Amino acid sequence: MAEKKTILIVDDEEGILLLYREEFEDEGYQVIPALNGEQALEHFSANLPDLVILDINMPGMSGIEVLRQMKEQQPDVPVILSSAYPEFKEDIGTWASEEYIVKSANMDELKASVRKYLE
Repeated sequence: MAEKKTILIVDDEEGILLLYREEFEDEGYQVIPALNGEQALEHFSANLPDLVILDINMPGMSGIEVLRQMKEQQPDVPVILSSAYPEFKEDIGTWASEEYIVKSANMDELKASVRKYLE
């Protein structure tokens, strides 16, 4: 059996983190949760995930800053930005990400993107 792909999920909302964790573990992925940018960068360096799902609007370090630092360390790890705010799409800082998905209760688009980058 192939080794499980690892997804680092970064979101300051615990409910979203729990939902994403359950959904992606059910799909057979290993999930590393992080509640903020600092935690995310620690996990990223320590575990080098196969993919990152990253919230933008977080207290402290923004997702755009986290994205920049991750891409400096490991430019080939795909990062999917996930935000409740579509207007962040206009921010040039988001362009380094592979994908930008507006959060919704329907996770089909996010799951399809994850599959696209991990298969």
